[in-house]
Amino acid sequence: MAMSLAELPALILVPPLNCLLAACLGAALHRHRAGRVLLRAGLVGLLLLSIPLVSGTLLTALQTYPPPPPVAEKPGAIVILSADEMEVMQDGRAAYAVGLLTLARERAGAQLGRSTGLPILVAGGQIRSRSPTLAALMAASLAADFGVTPRWLEDRSQDTWQNAANAAAMLRSAGIGRAYVVTSAWHMRRALIAFRAAGLPVVAAPADALAPPHLEASTLIPRVSAWQEGYYALHEWIGCAWYALRA
Repeated sequence: MAMSLAELPALILVPPLNCLLAACLGAALHRHRAGRVLLRAGLVGLLLLSIPLVSGTLLTALQTYPPPPPVAEKPGAIVILSADEMEVMQDGRAAYAVGLLTLARERAGAQLGRSTGLPILVAGGQIRSRSPTLAALMAASLAADFGVTPRWLEDRSQDTWQNAANAAAMLRSAGIGRAYVVTSAWHMRRALIAFRAAGLPVVAAPADALAPPHLEASTLIPRVSAWQEGYYALHEWIGCAWYALRA
């Protein structure tokens, strides 16, 4: 999965990496009481977020959000938000393709497009200077993998807030006043805040809603994958709070 430089501060400030940094700093300052406190706090944070029950609960709790207010106008388009990209090998050469999160969103958007017949807008700017925009990668993937051609490419945005603002402007200029928004179920809460701020009424069409973890032995055993879920969860919770303040 590729990451832009703009995402580095979030990666450093959001657990689990900030817990690791705190533990390392605490170890370096272990002769001082503050250092020992940092070390313990960092290690406890790393341990808690490695437990699937903890990280999974934080992530699936994001999937509960209020329904949109009733609007007489029916959705006139589908907006699919991007997430990630991968660097892959094609014919012995490095190339780029959509990542697994983006692919899951495309699948849900393509299914919705077939069932409704509505035109599709894909949203996502450039992650790295040498890579195509995510919107371009999504358009190619939708055509090749799902037989769907998007009508609009929003390729200037760098985050969900800009996704919503730019997509809303493009759809309004096309005479469309309401749309479906397709994104990961745990990302939908933040997306809805962004679209509400952009002034475009949307209907949530979440992709791959996760089942909440059950209290059992397997969910109490630490796993590396839980750190990834914990990062997604806390990144979203912090993002939702920030977007709510901006809206």
